[in-house]
Amino acid sequence: MSRTPDLDAGAAELDAREAKLSEREAATARTAMPRWILTFPGRPPVRGWDMLKDQVFRIDDIYIPVKRRRTVDPAAVEAIAESMLEEGQRTPVLLRQDGKRLVLVEGLQRLEACRSLGEETIVGILVRGR
Repeated sequence: MSRTPDLDAGAAELDAREAKLSEREAATARTAMPRWILTFPGRPPVRGWDMLKDQVFRIDDIYIPVKRRRTVDPAAVEAIAESMLEEGQRTPVLLRQDGKRLVLVEGLQRLEACRSLGEETIVGILVRGR
C-alpha cells in the first residue's frame, strides 16, 4: 500500500519532531500513543497524540465578544441546561487565547446553560486563533 506524497512529507516532518525528543520520551510516544496522522489542507499534519484535549475553564474567565452576546437564544439555553442536568456536558466549548484572556469561539448556548445552572467551570478546548 502506498501513501500519498503529502502524507509522506507529513510523516517525515513528524518523525523529525519526534527525533528531538529524548530517547525515552520517543519510545513512550511510539508505544503508548496512536500512530495515525491527520492532514488538513494548508496546515501541518497532526498525529493522534497531538490532538486537542478537553480542559476545565472558569466561566468567569471567559470573554464573550459583543456580537456573540446578541445571539443568545433563551429557549435553546433552557433546553441545553435540561440536557446537561440529565446527561452532563457532552460537547466542549471552543476557546482561544487572546493575550491574557480567553475568548469564546463556539458554544455560547452551552456556556450560558452552565451559567444558568450555577456552574463555575465548563469543559472546553483551547484552539489556535487564525
